[in-house]
Amino acid sequence: MPDTSQNITPTIVKRKHRVGSDVVFYIVMAGIGLMYIGFLISMLAGDIGYLARSDEANQLMQNWPDWLKPIGRPLVSMARLLEQPEIQYSVKLTLISCLMSSILSVLVAIPIGYLFSRYNFYGKTILEAILYVPIVLPPLVLGISLLVLFQFQPFKQFAPYFVFQIPGVVLAQFMVAAAFSIQMMRATFDQINPRLEQVALTLGCNERQAFSRVCLPQAWHGILTAGTLAWARALGEFGPLLVFAGTTRNKTEVMSVSVFLELSLGRLNDAVAVSLMMVFLAVGVLVLTRIFGLRNPAI
Repeated sequence: MPDTSQNITPTIVKRKHRVGSDVVFYIVMAGIGLMYIGFLISMLAGDIGYLARSDEANQLMQNWPDWLKPIGRPLVSMARLLEQPEIQYSVKLTLISCLMSSILSVLVAIPIGYLFSRYNFYGKTILEAILYVPIVLPPLVLGISLLVLFQFQPFKQFAPYFVFQIPGVVLAQFMVAAAFSIQMMRATFDQINPRLEQVALTLGCNERQAFSRVCLPQAWHGILTAGTLAWARALGEFGPLLVFAGTTRNKTEVMSVSVFLELSLGRLNDAVAVSLMMVFLAVGVLVLTRIFGLRNPAI
């Protein structure tokens, strides 16, 4: 009897892919995303709608057409607030403190992100967990920790310059914003091929030159993103400021503190107006940064 075992070939059943079978998947994924985005837009629309129904700006809009008043009330409410000296001071301090804290955050995030991306060392896991503490801790707890820290030496001698002072605003914002910048810079360096630095070392560069001339120029986009993220996070910081820097008018008052003070005085309309200013300011900075990054391929 002839051996036919070698002539038997397995039968492969080819299943035809149907495009229609993915429709449910796309609907579910898009639906979840649209629900979240829609909720965010609804929150913003609610703030605008609240100001559009407010009558406090009507005195400044007597000559406006009736159909234009609902649209103009939010803008007039914000413009009216910007005429107040305490709000002007709050906006200026916010812009300056957020800029300083974002610069400090990037300066700290670059070396830490590079070390954690390129090197393995004893205790790295523990240090990584510590770096996440400002992110996972409640902001109020972070402010209490800062306040307690400045009761002990050597920090106690600097307490008069930081506790309930303007430098305390920058420090409180920096402690939270830096944690986000560090994670962003580490992810940035992880995406840069380390072989490029190794080639630079073989060509005569030392570690500093390989970092500054090869790695750092490729990380500019990540640096820009880290700085923007730190700026936006510092803009919305409130808990540590409340405990460590205080809520003193015309002294340590930033825009998030202004919202709290207006609410505490029962002026909900003004609190919503300041909140909208913060939203527009944050969105404007993020959009400009995004446009700047897209127009400059080098970063």
